[in-house]
Amino acid sequence: MLTQRQGIVVWLHSLKQAKLLRRYGNVIYISKKLKYVLFYCNIDDTDLLVEKLKKQSYVKKVEVSYKPSIKTHYENSRPDKAKEYDYKMGL
Repeated sequence: MLTQRQGIVVWLHSLKQAKLLRRYGNVIYISKKLKYVLFYCNIDDTDLLVEKLKKQSYVKKVEVSYKPSIKTHYENSRPDKAKEYDYKMGL
């Protein structure tokens, strides 16, 4: 069974402490120009982790991804008739 993951973006004052965030989850991306770190953690631990990170002196701001709460299954979505015709023609 797959574990649910949550993306967290942490804005830093300095990138020297970016490696310290590896203990909280899987670091995916570190932006040197904008000084932020994107990492994933278990969705159950998100609230505790955000509170811990906000208390750190090297953290400017913490943002949580909205992706798990967004509905991705769309109802009443019908394909466009013109596109269907183009696909049948092989264009």
